[in-house]
Amino acid sequence: MTTALITGSTAGIGAAFARRLAAQGHNLVLVARDTKRLAEQATELHDRHGIEAEVLAADLSTEEGIAAVETRLEDRTHPVDLLVNNAGFGNKGRYLEVSMADELTMIKVHIEAVLRLTSAATASMRSRGRGGVINVASVAAFVPRGTYGASKAWVVQFTQGAAKDLAGSGVRLMALCPGFVRTEFHERAGMGTDNIPSWLWLDADKLVAAALADLARGRTVSIPDPRYKALMGVVKLTPRGLLGGVSSRTGRKYGPQ
Repeated sequence: MTTALITGSTAGIGAAFARRLAAQGHNLVLVARDTKRLAEQATELHDRHGIEAEVLAADLSTEEGIAAVETRLEDRTHPVDLLVNNAGFGNKGRYLEVSMADELTMIKVHIEAVLRLTSAATASMRSRGRGGVINVASVAAFVPRGTYGASKAWVVQFTQGAAKDLAGSGVRLMALCPGFVRTEFHERAGMGTDNIPSWLWLDADKLVAAALADLARGRTVSIPDPRYKALMGVVKLTPRGLLGGVSSRTGRKYGPQ
């Protein structure tokens, strides 16, 4: 039986990955900061699906948290076959309205943690000749959106580059770029959602199903919804200056995840 490790597993997209993978019979390593929620999630998934659900409380904004997850991914006696780097957050406010401490924390979680955990996982996977990594980015990666968008753009570029370098090794890497999803993301960031049209909202469970299908197809970037694929097609044809103006008025305050 294969094992998947999911960061930010207790809510939103991470919880949807946990439900889907448990239903498919994968054992899980659940990673988040809240020990109580982790234990409740592990018990529920074990009781419902009969899988083993290990919990690992770790704060990926800290050195200790990242190192703890690295150590688990490097454990070759209990290998991880699929890593889902999902942990992330948004900051409310435009550039220079957000404290430097919060900006650096975002870089720690969205970039350093993703780099280190992907590297720990893929080194072990490559030696076995199989495995997969899904790095959760955002459609915000494709428009000018301050530190959040820049960090997600890094995730996309890094994942594509690593996938190319590991081609033929049996290890697949994919950047998942969702749009607006009904999760705790905006509430935690103190962001309102009233101005977001209802048709832009995605269902987390459907998104995860599409993402796993894209990984199986060997895609390195997944935009798992026709609406957002169409929007990103328009973005490619729109001058960067105009995109920056639209983003500054709407997107930064309402960052998709």
